[in-house]
Amino acid sequence: MKGGLTISRRVTRSTTRLDRNSLTLPVEVVIEIFLRLPLNSIARCRCVCKLWSSVLRSQGFTDSFLTKSCSRPQLLFACSDYRREIHFLSSPQPENPEDNSHVVAANHLARFPTSYSLFGCTNGFFCYGANQGKNKPVLVTVVCNPSTGQSLTLPRLNSKERYRVESYLGYDPVAKEFKVLSVCDGKEFHVLTLGTKKLSWRVVECCIPHYSSRKWICISGVLYYIATEPRSSSGESMVVCFDLGTEKFSSVNLLRLKRALPQSTTLVNYNDRLGLLMSSEDTCYVFRSCKRFKLWVLRDATEHEWSKHVFILPPLWKDVVVDRMCIAGIAGVNEIVLAPWFQYVPSYVIYYNVESKTIREVEIQGMEALQGRRLNTYLNYVENVKLL
Repeated sequence: MKGGLTISRRVTRSTTRLDRNSLTLPVEVVIEIFLRLPLNSIARCRCVCKLWSSVLRSQGFTDSFLTKSCSRPQLLFACSDYRREIHFLSSPQPENPEDNSHVVAANHLARFPTSYSLFGCTNGFFCYGANQGKNKPVLVTVVCNPSTGQSLTLPRLNSKERYRVESYLGYDPVAKEFKVLSVCDGKEFHVLTLGTKKLSWRVVECCIPHYSSRKWICISGVLYYIATEPRSSSGESMVVCFDLGTEKFSSVNLLRLKRALPQSTTLVNYNDRLGLLMSSEDTCYVFRSCKRFKLWVLRDATEHEWSKHVFILPPLWKDVVVDRMCIAGIAGVNEIVLAPWFQYVPSYVIYYNVESKTIREVEIQGMEALQGRRLNTYLNYVENVKLL
C-alpha cells in the first residue's frame, strides 16, 4: 500500500511489454482513468512517455473514448470568415426534453485555413474542400479533427474535373476504418482509406448514372447521398448508397415521390435507419409560414420501401420563428432541430418535439465574433481522440 493506493504488479502477455521497467496499474485500470480526462489533457499525456503514448494510441482506447463520447453528443457549428478560414465551435446538445436550461455556451474548438466548401462530419472527423495552387488552383479534400486541431490534406485526385467534386466521409464500424468517397461530376468515383502508410486514391466502378449532391449521411457503414437522374426532365431524385465494406454502389428510388425532393430535405439517422426530413415549403429555408414536416424512413432498400410520417406544427410555431431557418436534423426519434441560416446575436436553435408538440428555444452564447456569417449546424457531434 502506498498512500492508500494498491499498486498491482500483475504481469500478463499484454502488459509485460509496457510495464517491463515500471510499476504500474493494470492497463485496464489505466485506460479507465484516462477515459475520465478531457481531450486536451489526453493530448498532453501522449507526450509524457512512450508507455502512455502507446496506451493512448491503441485501438482499444480510441474505441472506448468514442463510445463514451457518443453518450454525450454535441452540436457542432462551422462557419467561414471573410478570409475563408473555417471556425469550429461546439455546445452541449440537450438530451432531456424536460430540461429548463435554455442557454448554453459555445466552446471554440479550432480554426483551419483555406476552406472552399464544407462537406460534413462523421464520428468526430470533418471533411471540407480547399483550394490548392495559385496559377491553376484545384480543389483538394481536407479531413480534420475539430476537437484536436489536427488536419490532413489528401492527395490530389487524378481527374480532369477541378471543381465539380463532392466528397463524403464515412466510417466502417467492422473494419474500424474511415474512408473518403469523391465523386467527380457524377462520372468518376474514387475512394481513399485513412490511416494507411501511403495515402492514395483508387478508382471504383459505379453503373448508376447520376449527379451527386452535398446532402449525405453515413449510417452503420453505408454512405447515403441524394442524387438526381440525368435523363429525368423533372429532376427526379433518388438515393445512392455506397457500402464502405464492399465498396459497392446501389440506389434506392423514391417510388412515392415522382418529383425532385424539396430543397429543405435533410438526411437524418432515424433509429439507425435512413430518413429524409423536409418542410412543407419548396425552398431551402424554413419560415414562419411552414405548417408541417414530412419524414420518409427507409424500411427496405432492396424493395425500395419507405414509410411516411407527417408532423403538424402547433400555432405557437409562428411566435417562435422570427427568421429563416434550416433543418439541422432530428435528435433521437422525436425532436426536430432547426438552426439559423446566418449567425445573428442572440444565436439560438429550436427543438420541436413531435410527440408532445412542444417547442424549445435554446440560446447559444459565445458566437458573437461570427456575426452575419453563414452558419452550418451539425447534430450528434462526438469527440474522437484517433490521430489522423
